[in-house]
Amino acid sequence: MFKFWLKASLVLALLVGVSCGGSEPMESVADVAPSEDEIVEQARGIHERVLTIDTHDDIPFNFATEEVDPGVRGERKVDLPKMREGLLDVGYFVVFVGQTPRTPENYEKAKSDAMTKFDAIHRMTDEMYPDEIGFANTADEIESIHAAGKLVATIGIENGYVIGKDLSLVEKYHDLGARYMTLAHGGHNDIADSATPRADEPESEHDGLSEFGEEVVAEMNRVGMMVDVSHISKQAMLDAVAASRAPVVGSHSSMRAVNDHPRNMDDEQLLALKDNGGVIQTVALGAFVKSPAPERQDAIATLREEMGIEGRNVARSLAEQELSEDEYEARLTEYETRLVQIDEQWPPANVADFVDHIDHGVNLIGIDHIGISSDFDGGGGIVGWNDASETGNVTLELVRRGYSEEEIEKLWSGNLLRVLRAAERIASEMQAE
Repeated sequence: MFKFWLKASLVLALLVGVSCGGSEPMESVADVAPSEDEIVEQARGIHERVLTIDTHDDIPFNFATEEVDPGVRGERKVDLPKMREGLLDVGYFVVFVGQTPRTPENYEKAKSDAMTKFDAIHRMTDEMYPDEIGFANTADEIESIHAAGKLVATIGIENGYVIGKDLSLVEKYHDLGARYMTLAHGGHNDIADSATPRADEPESEHDGLSEFGEEVVAEMNRVGMMVDVSHISKQAMLDAVAASRAPVVGSHSSMRAVNDHPRNMDDEQLLALKDNGGVIQTVALGAFVKSPAPERQDAIATLREEMGIEGRNVARSLAEQELSEDEYEARLTEYETRLVQIDEQWPPANVADFVDHIDHGVNLIGIDHIGISSDFDGGGGIVGWNDASETGNVTLELVRRGYSEEEIEKLWSGNLLRVLRAAERIASEMQAE
């Protein structure tokens, strides 16, 4: 797998005069490694040919409106123009509802909020841009819509909190197009323990997956919805893998051995996922990819405080300060300039750091169990893949490291589609029982 990477390293050693175990120097360096232009051209060709799927793209509640028009190239990391520019073929647009106290009233509110996002995604595909992007319910439909020249949308649910205690909602949400559901998010719910409990919660509530959670997993298997084990505690993840008849998906998680973050999966979890036949969609969220230097975090916090910036969207925060057009542009430029200076002093995570996680996963559990996700507009974005228009840079880094076109295709879509098809098949079997 890393044949080219090894060759490239050897070339570098020869060029700087480093001895390689007494072996005779190769007659032609040109025979060993392609040029930079050749690497880029190879990556471009592969990226154009393979089907690319990003399994986690967040949306706001006003998505697919005049305020947040997905057909217009705007401030968000994922929109249709950026997908076209970066040759990102398929997006799992995410129905996310955050955790709140578990009361009947809040369950109803969560369900209503979920429906708002379901409606928005379908409004994008069915009403606003039906000629640009199609909605897919199955793996076959993903491939057929793509073959017709359209972008593809499907849906993932982030946080099983949206079903409350109502098991029937699993089928309802599946009927609306949801093809995976993250069992929990930030905080425990009735289904499972979270990897990141809320401040007012114990470390564990259910010691993993609850009894109700086991019922939820079984129902997800029955309707054909992939069980998403991102965000949940280690024990809950292991319980879900053991409970699921179908392969599971980690829709947006990275490798704890590379970066020790509680949202990442350790090697025991990865091996369990392999045994289950599942796939982990390695996520390009900076803090999961590479632990930021405390000095960097302090410097950014100081910068944001000095400029009165609140929330993730810097441009929107500045716009809310009622500045003149010239003042707005000047302050935005100042922020960007100072952020570049911070980046130079304490570099953030980049595409190479991200692919380090892919390498670890591939080396441990094999190429058939690793995929790719961004978590764009939910915190995702790294240097080199900071929005959908830069998607090709991931493929370029994979080519640099010697991954073949067949392997790259598996990482971008093949493995995920295999798991989705398995979920569809097992659902048919269970419904026939």
